[in-house]
Amino acid sequence: MHLGLVTYNMAHDWDLDTVIQRCEETGFGAVELRTTHSHGVEPTMSPEEREQVRARFAGARVRLVGLGSACEYDSPEESVVRKNIEETKEFVRLAHDIGAAGVKVRPNHLHEDKGIPVEETLQQIGNALKECGEYAAGYGVEIWLEVHGAGTCHPPYIHRILQVANHPQVSACWNCNMADLDENGSVETYFNLLQRQIRHVHINNLYTREYPWKTVFQLLKSADYQGYMMAEIPHSTDPITVMHYYRALWEQLKA
Repeated sequence: MHLGLVTYNMAHDWDLDTVIQRCEETGFGAVELRTTHSHGVEPTMSPEEREQVRARFAGARVRLVGLGSACEYDSPEESVVRKNIEETKEFVRLAHDIGAAGVKVRPNHLHEDKGIPVEETLQQIGNALKECGEYAAGYGVEIWLEVHGAGTCHPPYIHRILQVANHPQVSACWNCNMADLDENGSVETYFNLLQRQIRHVHINNLYTREYPWKTVFQLLKSADYQGYMMAEIPHSTDPITVMHYYRALWEQLKA
């Protein structure tokens, strides 16, 4: 397993050179670049700008592992879903051009309050993901569905979405939510449900005692997970110190 950084809270206001330099300094081996943040790696980039990003990472000790989009497909409005599918395709092309392995997407809401059954929303998300996966396959890019959202973060719902999508380029991003725990407070049930589909992992506050971090690390090792664990770290005025401490704690949990 390898440690990386999501530029979501920590690093949201860093330019690309700062992201790379600080990750190199603190031993973070990869980044997932979140859309709309100060590094400016977006689908609107020109071919020349894309080549510059690819070259910058080619010469760095940090891998550009993925792009963190905010694309979602649960809206009751077909035009909104279509817009998000097309935006996902733009991120896929960007990922291909700059050398990123995958694009993170998310479910965000259920719409039972509008009279839409849960299964209908899950089917809709899955069908959209299938189209995105088919498109991504042509570029050698993966689509990672984050275990995320109001109601949609329930792992059995993620499992159902992935069943509907049923595409080898579409998989799960384990997100380390409290919703990962079943009614008995165990994380094993839902982890085992998604285990074969987990190709990307987000981690957050490793020092909290509420989430069973040690168990999750052990489960990932037992599953022979060899990918990246991408840290979503809160913003800090002393990021280097925080990143050093975070890596030390991650190393302890991984041991």
